[in-house]
Amino acid sequence: MIQSMTGFGKQVIQLPTKKITVELKSLNSKSLDLNARIPSLYREKELSMRNTIAKALNRGKVDFGLYVEITGEETSTQVNEAIVKQYINQLKNVVDGDETELLKMAVRMPDALKTEREEIDESEFTAIENALDLAIEALMEYRREEGAALKNDFELRIENISNLLAEVKQIDPERTVQIREKLEKAVSEIKEKVDEDRFEQELIFYLEKYDITEEKVRLANHLEYFVTTLNTPDSNGRKLGFICQEIGREINTMGSKSNFAPMQKLVVQMKDELEKIKEQVLNVL
Repeated sequence: MIQSMTGFGKQVIQLPTKKITVELKSLNSKSLDLNARIPSLYREKELSMRNTIAKALNRGKVDFGLYVEITGEETSTQVNEAIVKQYINQLKNVVDGDETELLKMAVRMPDALKTEREEIDESEFTAIENALDLAIEALMEYRREEGAALKNDFELRIENISNLLAEVKQIDPERTVQIREKLEKAVSEIKEKVDEDRFEQELIFYLEKYDITEEKVRLANHLEYFVTTLNTPDSNGRKLGFICQEIGREINTMGSKSNFAPMQKLVVQMKDELEKIKEQVLNVL
């Protein structure tokens, strides 16, 4: 079953002093393009999280965000009391003022506040890993739903091309008669000026030139192969793209050989349906 590369997944976990949000968003891309936005505290675990995401999502332009909101009284920044007192004593030697004003000045001085480096709590990171797994699953479910919608659209447009191909087959005998009549009329004017052997050779050449039997057969096979690939267990957007190229090649050749206005109109409609397929195939994983 095909999957879209477009998806979104989000998971929120509430810890005793923190609210942590994991978000994943993906768009189409030829390969995996992963952009991560995480707090510096968790940088040492970034590679592990990237590997988890890459293994699960395979392709796409993926934005990964890890957001932490402190909800308790815990803080890693504290007042450096000894330094602040020294600043106040020095300021007293420079200016007269009450203690409150001097304190306001002192806490703005360098090193008045100190930040202690936090260490990652392993139980906390385990909770984050679980949240990441759930966010990935939510995104993949989104991809599967989008893929199902794409599959329905592809099947409809392949069916439209098949119906147009059936119309091509229906009017092909009329086209052949018209081409033969044109050739006979053209040759009748110069028949006495050419020998019979040369005439037969030219006639065979033009009949082969305008014959589209092989194109009709190959196009039907490519359409069937496209539908078969849609229903395989794995999603393979690249393969569908290659099949689209083959479908387009047969349609273009058919159009260049047709030399018949009603058939060329059908070919234009086929091309329109195929272009819509090709646009959406870019979104398939």
